Amino acid sequence: MNDRIPKAKLAQVSQVPAICMGMHVRRASRVMTQAYDAALRPVGLVLNQFTLLVSIYLFGSVSITRLAQELLTDQTTLTRNLKLLEKRGLVAIAPGEDRRIKLLSLTVEGQAVLAEAMPLWEQAQAELKQQFGQQKWQNLLSLLSEVKTLS
Repeated sequence: MNDRIPKAKLAQVSQVPAICMGMHVRRASRVMTQAYDAALRPVGLVLNQFTLLVSIYLFGSVSITRLAQELLTDQTTLTRNLKLLEKRGLVAIAPGEDRRIKLLSLTVEGQAVLAEAMPLWEQAQAELKQQFGQQKWQNLLSLLSEVKTLS
């Protein structure tokens, strides 16, 4: 197949790993996620699940649609991840006033696991911040906040 594509069209390929922001962000995301996942392992959570518990806790009660919008994710992926938390008894999914709307809330067990997870998250956060240094950490947070505005 490559024999039919003019080499000139592929001349830039070798530069992609060095300059592609998407590749760098995804790689960095995997590294950071692995660090948080390892820290949260004692309570049986991964970063994605922790993020969901935090978000639901902060909202109190929230629809799946609203949570998906806030987290910039699609409802199908969110629903699949929520089912795992519901199966563990950490999240309750109940019908809203309009039966088409599903409302999420943390169960007592979900609140307890979140309370156990917080010191683990804080430790991971502190270690990562120390590795970066305060100024780089703040710069990275600022840059990532700006990226969110692109959506």
